[in-house]
Amino acid sequence: MVDKRVLWRVLPDPIRDFPADLTATVFVTLLVNIVVFAPVIRDTPLRVPLGLVFVLFIPGYVFIAALFPEEGASPVDAESEGPEAEVEATDEDESQTLEEEATADGGIWDGQLRSGIDGIERVALSFGLSIAIVPLLGLVLNFTPWGIRLVPIMLTVTAFTLVATGLAAIRRWQLPPEERFRVPYREWLAAGRAELFEPESNTDRALNVMLVASILLAVGVVGFAITVPPQGEQFSAIYILTEDEEGENEYVAANYPTEFTLGDSAEIAVGVDNNEHRTVDYTVVLLEQEVERVDNETVVLEQTELDRFETQLAHNESWLHPHDLEPTMTGEDIRIVWLLFPDEVPADPSTEETEYYTQLWVDVEE
Repeated sequence: MVDKRVLWRVLPDPIRDFPADLTATVFVTLLVNIVVFAPVIRDTPLRVPLGLVFVLFIPGYVFIAALFPEEGASPVDAESEGPEAEVEATDEDESQTLEEEATADGGIWDGQLRSGIDGIERVALSFGLSIAIVPLLGLVLNFTPWGIRLVPIMLTVTAFTLVATGLAAIRRWQLPPEERFRVPYREWLAAGRAELFEPESNTDRALNVMLVASILLAVGVVGFAITVPPQGEQFSAIYILTEDEEGENEYVAANYPTEFTLGDSAEIAVGVDNNEHRTVDYTVVLLEQEVERVDNETVVLEQTELDRFETQLAHNESWLHPHDLEPTMTGEDIRIVWLLFPDEVPADPSTEETEYYTQLWVDVEE
């Protein structure tokens, strides 16, 4: 069996030295793109938490990483102790020496010995800059032919993130290894393991158990809320439109044809909306019926199926299908009915078999 350490050594230096935190940002970026664009996964609730992390944190984090590649530290005094983290120069020569040392290391001198930014500042700026960067990218897209839509926004934010990640990695490689910023995850894991499994007292042990239980409970509640969101009203809709005479490929709910001569046809567009909170296979059955009214009820004397249309729609999707309507019956008040059946079509389609249908009354001459 090949030793993993041997495989690690044969990798190119840029890959071996690629910072762990930037690797994590690339992984999250690729994972979000898979969740958003993959045919099956995109319908799962994973889009919500991963999308929020990606939009609200990742772009700002990699931008800050490119601006500040060096290891940061909180303000400390010259002796690394005392109630105040401030270096007080006792005379002009000592102050000048400290200022030269601080600025030589890439820090900022303000009476305090500071190098770059610390972890808390980096996280806070990451959220703030992400909230600023993503709308700016959307504003730029608004003036392009692609507009503000899901695919252009995802590709633009992904491109920005990958470019900023590459710049951040290059800037870190240009620094000595001891000055590069890194996430001390090993120290965090060691400290967490010691705190959880090696408490100083029984009180600490009980508090640790309560903390872990609280975290698991919070994660479970949030996960349940995301995976099983409250659903609103579930329904489907069907309607018919006609092409607008003033605009090509534009449809309006007006100017329906009501006068036909046998053998003539007219274009009608049938529309379907899915608000079922799931993906549905729809079938539209087009019928023409000869009817009569008996005691304020419509009785079907004869009906003929003219056509069928099928489509599959995800939740909150719509479908518009233009087709030619050509009646085959003659007479007055011929009823044309478009029946919408989610999932399955009964053997004898009729208005009694579905709650979703629309109709048009026409006169057909021979």
